[in-house]
Amino acid sequence: MTAHVAAERTQPAGPAWGPPENGVLLFNGKALTNWHQPDGKPAVWRVENGAMTITRGDIVTSETFNDAFIHIEFRTSNMPEASGQGKANSGVYLQGRYEIQVLDSYGIRIPGKGDCGAVYGQYAPLVNACKPPLEWQSYDVIFRAPRVDASGKVTEAPRVTVLQNGKVIQNNVEILGSTVGSMDQNTGQPGPLLLQDHGAPLQYRNIWLVHLPPKGSDAY
Repeated sequence: MTAHVAAERTQPAGPAWGPPENGVLLFNGKALTNWHQPDGKPAVWRVENGAMTITRGDIVTSETFNDAFIHIEFRTSNMPEASGQGKANSGVYLQGRYEIQVLDSYGIRIPGKGDCGAVYGQYAPLVNACKPPLEWQSYDVIFRAPRVDASGKVTEAPRVTVLQNGKVIQNNVEILGSTVGSMDQNTGQPGPLLLQDHGAPLQYRNIWLVHLPPKGSDAY
């Protein structure tokens, strides 16, 4: 009898898991050289042991993007006395406009539109893929930017697929406009990756992206 083994996507921990040759390293684990605050001031988050820790203010990348594959790892702080949106809250904003929620939602049976992995306020994650607080977790995001015509009118809404810790939690959902806390409303323009300060000392590491072409060739 042949044993059937469920295949899971695994990732080496820490710096060994990095961008492919055509990727852009957004955080090298040593300094916030490629990051700043949304108003242009220097980023002031603490960097040590290959990770950045939230200290004060949102930060954004100098790199901007349209369609992209994004990898990011995060570790929620342990806040056993907190609950709901107060439990290790942060967020990853695509183009600075569309939030993928970061939260300690470990153990929640049916996650909602404000839980970890949600497109905040719009789509709950399909499943709860969270690890316990203080364990490193990952998001792998395939983002398709909105399409606009010559007048700037949106002809196709943005879409996103998200894998958390190797499990699909958002499956090509159509984003219904900018989420709460977005940095601007410049729909259709390239934007940065924004990491949110919501008052909890979360950590991020191993952040990179691959720019994707808007479409493949029409030739057969």
